[in-house]
Amino acid sequence: MPFTTRRTLLRTAAALPLAASMTDKVFAQSADKAVPAAAPKAPAKDVTRTLARYLVTAKYDDLPENVRKEGVRTLLNWVGVAIGGSRHQTVDIAVSALQPFSGPPQASLFGRKERFDIMNAAFINGVSSHIFDYDDTHLKTIIHPAGPVASAILAYSEMQPVSGKDFLNALVLGVETECRIGNAVYPNHYDVGWHITGTAGVFGSAAAIGKLMNLNEQQMVWAIGLAASQPVGLRESFGSMNKSFNPGRAAANGIFAAVLAAKNYTSSDQMLEAKRGWANTISTKQDYNEITGDLGKRYEAALNTYKPFACGIVMHPAIDAAIQLRNENKLTADQIDHVDLKVHPLVLELTGKTAPHDGLESKFSIYHAVAVAIVEGAGGEKQFSDRAATDPAIVALRGKVKPVVTPGITPAQVDMTIVTKDGRTLHKYIQHAIGSVEVPMTDKQLETKFADLAEGVIPADQARKVMDLCWKVETLSNAGDIAKTAATA
Repeated sequence: MPFTTRRTLLRTAAALPLAASMTDKVFAQSADKAVPAAAPKAPAKDVTRTLARYLVTAKYDDLPENVRKEGVRTLLNWVGVAIGGSRHQTVDIAVSALQPFSGPPQASLFGRKERFDIMNAAFINGVSSHIFDYDDTHLKTIIHPAGPVASAILAYSEMQPVSGKDFLNALVLGVETECRIGNAVYPNHYDVGWHITGTAGVFGSAAAIGKLMNLNEQQMVWAIGLAASQPVGLRESFGSMNKSFNPGRAAANGIFAAVLAAKNYTSSDQMLEAKRGWANTISTKQDYNEITGDLGKRYEAALNTYKPFACGIVMHPAIDAAIQLRNENKLTADQIDHVDLKVHPLVLELTGKTAPHDGLESKFSIYHAVAVAIVEGAGGEKQFSDRAATDPAIVALRGKVKPVVTPGITPAQVDMTIVTKDGRTLHKYIQHAIGSVEVPMTDKQLETKFADLAEGVIPADQARKVMDLCWKVETLSNAGDIAKTAATA
């Protein structure tokens, strides 16, 4: 398949018709105020054990076809962003800092030649996959599920061969675990300042590695418990290298928990639900039915989505609107008097940086996102680089972007009006942006995104081979071949 440019992808994507219907499964609760703490009630029982029992008994053959398909798409997207981020300064620093302390060279780094022990490899690949803020998103909780899970099991599968079917089953179960646990405490847990990808992601990593290690029920209970003792990630880190530390650390911590549990290193049997357990100490909301309800019937993993834009998810509707208005009206920055945005409060809370100094900060600036989308007609990693963050034309236009918190607007929506210097008023309302559950990226768009991320990191023919391995992961004798093929010589 010929590789097209990201600009082509995003322009095409932005022009896609929007779904007409609204589902209340997406973006959730995200957007609403924290759920009041529940009145005192009888302590929950057997939440940790019920989850553990499900994890050790769940089989690949039990997965519905749509869940398998989304698991494969999750893998492909994650591998692409891990390769794309592999040469970022953040990854260079992590490699340099940790190399003297690494154990045996058990696992590859995506897009690089270095090899590390599985825990450090999982950490660094987790950092690499998140540094562009371009990875997958479970919109109900704003968890980026693949980072902690795929980073862990791909590293493990190089040390211990894992069949493709077992790998995909572990990936899905890991994603399911972290998203269900996230659902139980979101949004209160997130609102107080925890980075939920790290705090919930460690459970996904532990569950997936535990599944591949064939832990028994009691050992899986302990693995979940040991994961609960390692919450990592604060939202204060957003806009710095520290943000990508969080999924990387969650991946490594989950491996740590599973390998200890495999040797019968014990924990409490109720680390999720006990009075002084994870959920009660880390959140004022606990909905344990989100963890144990309809296990094996309702799949959060089927709701995973993939970013067409390399930045905070709440900015995607505005970027979508800006690109569409730009292309429809052949707009240039010098024609614009101002840009009015009606947004949800979460947009300004998460992405309210008015004057980002570098690429990482610009990923959390609604002002930059709209300006760069209008100037360059795209929203990939190049649009959230140090170059773009300091571009005079983009900086000037940022000052003309006017977001206003507006009742009735959800985080998945934006109402944009561009007023031109010659008096035109251009309007676009986005109900569901490209990349949402309602308007998902196609397989072809995911391939285009992958190829564009891999460009300049690995050769095009190598990128094609890696994509093919991801698509056919269920047929592989060892899923670790994906990581080996994605490394450089």
